[in-house]
This record gives sequence, C-alpha cells and structure tokens, in this order.
Amino acid sequence: MDFIEELRWRGMLHDMMPGTHEQLQKEMTCGYIGFDPTAPSLHIGNLATIMLLVHFQRAGHKPIALVGGATGMIGDPSFKASERSFLDEETLRINQEGIRRQLEQFLDFDSGDNSAEMVNNYDWFKDIGFLQFLRDAGKFLSVNYMMSKDSVKKRLETGISFTEFSYQLLQGYDFYHLYKNKNVRLQMGGSDQWGNITTGTEIIRRKEGDEEGYFKAYALTTPLVTKSDGSKFGKSEGGNIWLDPEKTSPYQFYQFWLNQSDDDMPRYLRVFSLKGRAEIEALETSHAAEPHLRIMQKALASELTTRIHSEKAYNLVLKASEVLFGKATLETLQSIAEDEFDTIFEGVPQTEITRAEWDGCTNITDLLSTVTRSEVYPSKGEARRAIQQNAVSVNKVKVTSAEQALSDFSLLQNRFLLISKGKKNHLIKVGEPVQANYEV
Repeated sequence: MDFIEELRWRGMLHDMMPGTHEQLQKEMTCGYIGFDPTAPSLHIGNLATIMLLVHFQRAGHKPIALVGGATGMIGDPSFKASERSFLDEETLRINQEGIRRQLEQFLDFDSGDNSAEMVNNYDWFKDIGFLQFLRDAGKFLSVNYMMSKDSVKKRLETGISFTEFSYQLLQGYDFYHLYKNKNVRLQMGGSDQWGNITTGTEIIRRKEGDEEGYFKAYALTTPLVTKSDGSKFGKSEGGNIWLDPEKTSPYQFYQFWLNQSDDDMPRYLRVFSLKGRAEIEALETSHAAEPHLRIMQKALASELTTRIHSEKAYNLVLKASEVLFGKATLETLQSIAEDEFDTIFEGVPQTEITRAEWDGCTNITDLLSTVTRSEVYPSKGEARRAIQQNAVSVNKVKVTSAEQALSDFSLLQNRFLLISKGKKNHLIKVGEPVQANYEV
C-alpha cells in the first residue's frame, strides 16, 4: 500500500514537504504524531490524526505516538484565543495513561520491525536545563522566523506569553530528539500544526543538514475535519464526543454518528473508516437508493463503536436502540440482563420507589401518577385520559384499563418496569437500594 496515494483518495492529504513521498517509497520510515494530554481521554476530533498513524503502519512504516507530558505543561497556542491553564504533574500523568490505553486500540505494538511505539517528551525534557536548551535549540531559530508562523501571528493581536511563544521551539526539539534517538524522519499532524512541524524540520536542517541544506526530515499534514456547512466537527449539544465510555457512553457515541448528515458521510467514511474504496462507493450507492435507511451512518457507527468500545458494547447499543426507538417486544425486554439495564437505559428519565410503595399501589393509575411522584403523569385524571386514548404501554404492552391491577404486569428482572408514554420512555426501578432511569 502506498501511504501517500491512500491519503489522496481518502481526502486526507493537506500538505507535505518536497521529498516526503520519495522518502516513504525508499524505505520503511519512522514517523510520529504528538498528542496533547490536556484530558484523560482523546475525543473524536483526534480521530483524523490517529487514522494517519493507522494508515502509516498499514503501509509498512513505523508509527510513534508522542504523548506531550512536557509540552502539555505549557499548552499549544495554535489558533487559540487565550492561554491555557497549566496542569499539574499528577493530572498530566493520569491523562497520559488514559490516552495510552486508547491508542493501543488502534495501533499494533507487536508487529515486528514496524511495531508502534509510545514516547513521552517529559522523559527527555526533565533532564535538560534552561541554558542547555537555549544552546541546543534556541540559537538555531530567529525570532523573526518564529513570529512568521500563523499560529503566533494570530495571537500577537491579543497577547502571547513567552511560555506559549516558546512552544513551537519545544515541539521542534521533540522532532530533533526523535530524529537523533529513534531515527524518526517524518512528523505528521493536523493542518493547523504545519508551523510547529516545520519548525522541527528547520532545527534538524540547521543542526544536521549538509552544506547544501539537504533535508533529512519531512512534514505532512491532514485537513481539519469540518461539517459540510463549515461548522466545527466533533461536538454535540453536550460538548466533546470522547473515546472514554465514562465520558461519552457507547450509546451516545453510536447515536452521534447515526445522526450525521448525508452530505458529510462520504468524507467521514473515507477519513474514519478502514473500509476500502470499492466498499465505500458501494455504501454510497446503496444509501442513495434508500436514504431513509441511513446506510452510510449505520456502517460507520457500527465500525467505530465496535473498534473503540468492543463488539459487546455495540450489541448493547443496538438493543438499546431497539428498546427505545424500535419495535421491541416484551420478550426483548425480558432478555436484558440486570447488569445491562443501566447501560441500555442511560439518559432515560428515572424514578426510584421502594418495594413497599410498589406493593401499596391498587392499580396502574396509582403507579403512573401518585407513587411515581407525578413524574410520569401529573394527575390521576391525566393518566386515565392517556390510557383511554391508547397512549400508555407497560413493558411494551398496551394498558387497556385505568383500573388494571399491577399484578397484570411482571417486573423485569424482578425490579424494573418500562412505562412508554407515547414515544417517550420512563424506567421505574423497584426495591432497595432504589434507582431508575429514563429518557424524554
């Protein structure tokens, strides 16, 4: 597989230095991408650059993921409106470990000569003194050169500290260190990183180039992913979509991809999927014939949810979708294991009642209005009217009478009862300790 040609047809190549393609065709090349440990998890905004490393390794090259334990203490000023808050060493350590676990889901760290590696720039910066750094790196770049970078020029209007100004020098030195100690010849990243990456190639050229200024290190960037309307990709109403299931549940993750527009999906499939060109084009054809089936969205949501969260998590997501939005039956609900209820019904409105409250209900109307503290229906009258209008189901079975006894309804797993109010769901959890989930 030709790495550059793979990126081209996928629309993942933004810019590269002259000689990059020739270097990659000449020999197995070691390349790296840096990840800023500002949170304990990566988010889907990082996926495009992660996929660069994935394709790089699939093309037979050696990928290195750099976790910026040192540069994370400063924060990259690139295209930011203000300076970031500093993170302490313990927070950075926790964040680094979280990122490490996630990257291991994408890269093969045991594939022989081109096995992936992970490095932390704190390991070399912690032993470098200020004066040594100025001598080893600072003298090779002029202030004029550093100020010419777009990421710096945009901040000059609002003010930039010397700490942030020096960030590109630190990142450039990372490239030089890896060049000298890991034989790294290529740094990759998003298009907003071009200035920082080429700072590294310039330091290497000045310290290691021959008299003609021969380039021995290269730069490559991928376009930033945006929506078809030009807005930022990777956020929902609740904020970032994270790869950590504790921050974004597999169900929320799946739904994010399922809800993407048809206009965006051709590009998203090429950037985020490992499917080949023929398979992607076949999906596009099938989708165009039956767009209401959301074939492209389901294909990408399935692939990414399985890869990032596991096949088991994906199957639970499908079951949750069937229960909340599909044509699930009582038998479907009865097949859900007790430890799966919290996952499937995450985000669904919840009411907690005691076993005594359950036993004290004379009929279904009591439960819907009084015992659930009016969280399902504000009054018995409204509950009765809804039942008369055939708008209430319990465990996916229509309620036929406002006086129907609770003994007619079996508790799922002896604890749960799903109330469907039209298209809305409300899960009641009975017993001690009590808890329940639900969705509007």
